[in-house]
Amino acid sequence: MAGHFADQSQGEDTLASWSLMGVENNDNTVPCYAMGVHHLPYYHMTILSGGFELWPASFFESNPVLKASHPNLSTGPTVLEHRNVHFHMVLNSELSGASFVEAAFIMAMNLLPLVFTLQFCLVASLYHPLDPLSPNEIDRIRLIIQNSSVGNLPNLTFHFVDLEEPEKRDVLKWLSSSEQNKPTPPRRAKVVVRARRETRELIVDFATGTIISDRLYSGHGYPPLTFIELFRASKLPLKYPKFIESIMKRGLNSSQVSCVPFTVGWYGQNVTKRALRIACFYRGRSVNVFARPIEGISMLVDVDSMQITMYTDRLKAPLPKAEGTDFRSKKQPKSIAYDVSDSGFAVDGHRVRWANWDFHVAFDARAGITISTASIFDAQVKRFRRVLYKGHVSETFVPYMDPTNDWYFRTFMDIGEFGFGRSADTLQPQVDCPANAFCLDGYVTGADGKAQKMPRVICIFERYSGDVAWRHTEINVPGKVIRSGEPEISLVVRMVATVGNYDYVLDWEFKKSGSIKVGVDLTGILEMKATSYTNNYQITEEVYGTLVTENAIAVNHDHFLTYYLDLDVDGDGNSFVKAKQQTARVPAFHAHSPRKSYWTVVRETAKTEAEARIHLGLEPADLLIANPNKKTRLGNQVGYRLIAGQPVNSLLSDDDYPQIRNAYTKYQVWVTAYNKSERWAGGFYADRNRGEEGLAVWTRRNRAIENKDIVLWYIVGFHHIPYQEDFPVMPTLHGGFELRPASFFESNPLLRQE
Repeated sequence: MAGHFADQSQGEDTLASWSLMGVENNDNTVPCYAMGVHHLPYYHMTILSGGFELWPASFFESNPVLKASHPNLSTGPTVLEHRNVHFHMVLNSELSGASFVEAAFIMAMNLLPLVFTLQFCLVASLYHPLDPLSPNEIDRIRLIIQNSSVGNLPNLTFHFVDLEEPEKRDVLKWLSSSEQNKPTPPRRAKVVVRARRETRELIVDFATGTIISDRLYSGHGYPPLTFIELFRASKLPLKYPKFIESIMKRGLNSSQVSCVPFTVGWYGQNVTKRALRIACFYRGRSVNVFARPIEGISMLVDVDSMQITMYTDRLKAPLPKAEGTDFRSKKQPKSIAYDVSDSGFAVDGHRVRWANWDFHVAFDARAGITISTASIFDAQVKRFRRVLYKGHVSETFVPYMDPTNDWYFRTFMDIGEFGFGRSADTLQPQVDCPANAFCLDGYVTGADGKAQKMPRVICIFERYSGDVAWRHTEINVPGKVIRSGEPEISLVVRMVATVGNYDYVLDWEFKKSGSIKVGVDLTGILEMKATSYTNNYQITEEVYGTLVTENAIAVNHDHFLTYYLDLDVDGDGNSFVKAKQQTARVPAFHAHSPRKSYWTVVRETAKTEAEARIHLGLEPADLLIANPNKKTRLGNQVGYRLIAGQPVNSLLSDDDYPQIRNAYTKYQVWVTAYNKSERWAGGFYADRNRGEEGLAVWTRRNRAIENKDIVLWYIVGFHHIPYQEDFPVMPTLHGGFELRPASFFESNPLLRQE
């Protein structure tokens, strides 16, 4: 790229000059991608990872993994014919955290054989103030409420039951105390119930066995829907005469129909009721329910009365075929012998200890995995140092880009409307987690207030995937070649949430270097609409998506996952620092230097919440949570750095109703002053809310955040243009971010570990 003779070249024979030649009609196009690093040195040089990926983009007729078999490697490669290839190039570098591009290239190229590989879970008991509610505690909550005046209310249903978190200072005091019988913070639960079409917020105290707070909620949103409500709503169409008539007119068998309820959002109404829209699908000879939508039928359900209040049948579209929709894998995962007892970590209750890390993991009905009180052992000072007080995914926003009558409302807030924890799946050994993974069960509260066990919803395992933690070869020592390094071994905490058609794989990965890497994998089934089109050449109108098979269009959509990260980097007093990389001219007093420019670092400390809102990708910068009260021996501020993923922000207009409810998705990074009640980015009552609560609203106060107890919010985003390979089931798409030490240690901590 720098020319064949790069040494002392003058730039006359490089990629830049070649591209100016103006060669036309060249059928052998070569795309080039430059991957860069703006490297601000810190005390420890562990591996920085980056790269890009070439994804098939309607190259195959469907997901090739479902048809893949082990290749015959005994024969040489087969020469294949020329054909046009459409690849989706995902450029995803973690190195700069500032500049990412997503592009598609159409290339005419010699196709080489492609080989796809598919890589294929004890119960807690010890006490911690942040332990999730036990099944006994959940059942006790139910009894306490039943024996109160609230228990006499008609049709009482439980919508939210969770630990009422103790004050942070009390938890930290408990953790730092070395007393054997140290006093524990008050154990309480927050409960949201509904009765008589009203929402009540209760605080239950376990010590007294009483309700110590009972408040009637008067806002516009609603609590999460219960699974009983969703189930009942899904069965209403099958008893509704107009729907039965519509099914018969289409020549379908109602016994093969599955109906799915969807939340409806808010579109400017002054008065809203709890409501669901119902979409129906035809199974026929397929288990892939979402692949065969019955288009044109629209139903609205009043959730409180559980009645269909609106029904229309506008059009008929051909039913997508059943052939080719089966996503069940015919391949059995390889059986690998593991010694389950031979693990490098210890789990005591909900406390996890591994290598130099010590943290608490809990299962939350709303967020799923919650990581708390994470600290890391510093071998140089011989003590644990605080890093993360609490971290979890806070909200999701999944808007579909079809504004037509049967689709416009599909703008889901999965965590607030349903719950990732309540949607958690039982993990499969050797598919979701290694066979020797340690698994934790979870408990949620049913609509009747009873505890419900969710088996194997979290797995914990060590991972070694062949990556390098650090390495170096030194050839400048006379008579010696010195090679040294270490493999990258990490600890992963994982869960899978299946919310309707999508599956979310959520990882928290802890590294010995001090990094915490958070991963989000998307897979599952696309949301599709039936159509009369069978080929792309027939389409002359906006269809809001991609034709992925005959008579089925997968609709364009977004995924935004907002993470709540209460970092306490070596203490409570933290600041948000932007270390900007800016071009500078070489000063005149360096006249002996032939260089004209260089880049330098300009550090800015955000004083208020407004100054900490960040659009990633506009300018290169390291984003740090620093402790201004702590310095290294060389005088550098102690900190942790956010290494962002692909910068994706919402493209919806500010006046669009879904965007009003999720205004926080206009920025990828926010920093707020700590407030125990501010954990849910889209507001606590997400269903049908009007955007009157949440991250974007809280920050209007523009509170001071310099040298304060602060919370970092980061949004993982995806703009999803569907391709044919995403059908009938979508290969996993990855996103995430990393929290990496930035002069937190005196030197590379890996060299001090045994």
